[in-house]
Amino acid sequence: MLPLPSFLFFVFFFIFSSIPTCLSEDDEAYTKCAPLQFPCGNNSYEIRYPFRVDVPDRPSYCSYPGYNLTCTKDGNLYADALSDNFIIQNITYSTNVLHVVDADFTSGGCPLPSRNSTIDSFTFSYINRVLRQKNVSNPAIDLFPFNYTNEVLNVTLYVSCTGPLTDLVISSYFLHELPCLTRGGNYAYFTLQPPTVSEGLAICSGPVIIPLLKSAANRLLGDGGANFGAVLESGFDVQWMVATKWCAECVSSGGRCGYDESNPIESTCFCRDGNQNAKCPSSALSAVASILLVCIVIFLSKFVKRTYVSNNKVEAFLKGYGSLASKRVSYSQLKKMTNSFKVKLGEGGYGGVFKEKLKDGRFVAVKVLNNSKGNGEEFINEVSSIGRTSHVNIVTLLGFCYEGSKRALIYEFMSNGSLEKFIYSNKSKGTKRILDWEKLFEIAVGIARGLEYLHRGCSTRILHFDIKPHNILLDDAFCPKISDFGLAKLCPKQESVVSMQDARGTIGYIAPEVYCRNFGGVSHKSDVYSYGMMVLEMVGGRKNIDAGVENTSEIYFPHWIYNHIALENSSALIGIVEEEKKEIVRKMVFVGLWCIQIDPTNRPSMSKVVEMLEGSVKSLEMPPKPFLSSHQ
Repeated sequence: MLPLPSFLFFVFFFIFSSIPTCLSEDDEAYTKCAPLQFPCGNNSYEIRYPFRVDVPDRPSYCSYPGYNLTCTKDGNLYADALSDNFIIQNITYSTNVLHVVDADFTSGGCPLPSRNSTIDSFTFSYINRVLRQKNVSNPAIDLFPFNYTNEVLNVTLYVSCTGPLTDLVISSYFLHELPCLTRGGNYAYFTLQPPTVSEGLAICSGPVIIPLLKSAANRLLGDGGANFGAVLESGFDVQWMVATKWCAECVSSGGRCGYDESNPIESTCFCRDGNQNAKCPSSALSAVASILLVCIVIFLSKFVKRTYVSNNKVEAFLKGYGSLASKRVSYSQLKKMTNSFKVKLGEGGYGGVFKEKLKDGRFVAVKVLNNSKGNGEEFINEVSSIGRTSHVNIVTLLGFCYEGSKRALIYEFMSNGSLEKFIYSNKSKGTKRILDWEKLFEIAVGIARGLEYLHRGCSTRILHFDIKPHNILLDDAFCPKISDFGLAKLCPKQESVVSMQDARGTIGYIAPEVYCRNFGGVSHKSDVYSYGMMVLEMVGGRKNIDAGVENTSEIYFPHWIYNHIALENSSALIGIVEEEKKEIVRKMVFVGLWCIQIDPTNRPSMSKVVEMLEGSVKSLEMPPKPFLSSHQ
């Protein structure tokens, strides 16, 4: 810790350097990014960060890439990232909320919905494309520029039914008839339950999913659907996912939010005096006491809490696991083992991985964690979860190092690397998958057994939350081992739902309920979803979302694999002609599709997955089609 005189010098220097000059002109960026009134039709909207409209002399740094708003000739305001289906009616910056309505529902009367009106986070690629063009990326919000607020729920419609549904079907699925759409021999029904597939509903079109505010949905239930058209026209709320916290702090401090292309992850607050930080300093000497308090808080949190509290937390954890003491090595020992980290295998957001040979002839992989990983949470997650395990399909922790900011994990070395090297093919590059179908199936079963062990075989249930091909390692015999427990969470076996403050996982494999609680509670079924996505990728030899395919209907791969393999049994599309291999593929497809069901309660447990894989394909029921796309 700094001695007291040095600390006081630091505080007073910060105070006086933070007081802006009152006589200087306002900074150019601060002036150009002022809120503006944008007329569109009969309305006028306040436009400020993160949104952009096409007006003269408005720099790009006043908005976030991709959050463009457009006023059409008919006087309606649209967000490019939401497509032209949704008209913006109101913008509330205090809560980061857009109130929108589907353009098809603004003509009054009782419209017959022919498509989903959902916001499909899985197909949001607009902002991703904009960022790629600028060679920057913000993985925290790239895929999800907008999401529903907590006041929105989905209403499921079954329309154009060729006859009335039976009382049993109506009561089983909590259906209510829509009088205004029941005409000409056709019937229509709605429910607040998730969409489902049933023989009793086969006479209907749909399901069609419509998001509504909870108040509107309750109104729909209350009047028996009599005001269906007015309820649809009332719209719903979506929340933008960029600058949800720091921008409000910037504005409250007198600044204006902006964007820095050279550092897109960090916040940029344009201040009158040209300062660009997370927020603006106070502008009067009367605020000296507040500034002093802020300085003290910053000093304590940066130089004391991060240094000591984090260390104490990890050390307390390690003392609680006495059995791990024999696996601990010093940093000097670690450097000798790795020849000062010279043989590097790879690099990731967590840090680097190095290869070394021990004195007994064994090769090991050393994962050195970055010092930027907060208060040691990732280190604790890895050690506490994997330190409890002993299974042929879980990578083995051989040792670890923890000396202040020096943190490393020592694992058994997997000579064949990760699964993702072996399962993807690329027609344009002429590359094909390397492993045969029998080996792929063995790997899928091995991963399922490893997950079953994590969910049921340990004294405490372990939820991985990052199952993907990159985190499946293969030994010299291609035996799969689950690795990378940095996002794992421990919970008692009797708890079916766990609490989480933030979404975790990798885009493309994250279960819907992890980032939007409207889909259900987060549980071990979230790992099942990730496993299902990975199995479908193993079958198709491509990513589950691929914007580079020739046919846009194939972008969301689970739909393509359901239509062509699950329904039509067209295994020849992926080069399979032998009957035994067809059975393997069909079994993997059925299991994968069951695992990615939107409703977590419809997904099998990992124990059931193992049973399905080891059983006969004839005993497997046809899974429902995944309901993720708004373009069905």
